[in-house]
Amino acid sequence: MTEEPLFRVVRGTPTAEEVAAIVGALFSLAPSASAPAPARPRSRWAQSARPGRPRHWRAVAGS
Repeated sequence: MTEEPLFRVVRGTPTAEEVAAIVGALFSLAPSASAPAPARPRSRWAQSARPGRPRHWRAVAGS
């Protein structure tokens, strides 16, 4: 079973240092597996239902 390369040089003859530099640059742009996923913003409704959080309720007087 042969694997396809992640990238290939189509023109020129880069040195080992140049290939290492481009690989490093590409990997620095990729999302890290250990980095946590960005948190989605919570709605005010979901925040109000969380226990231990201060509630900001307003009483409305009847007419």
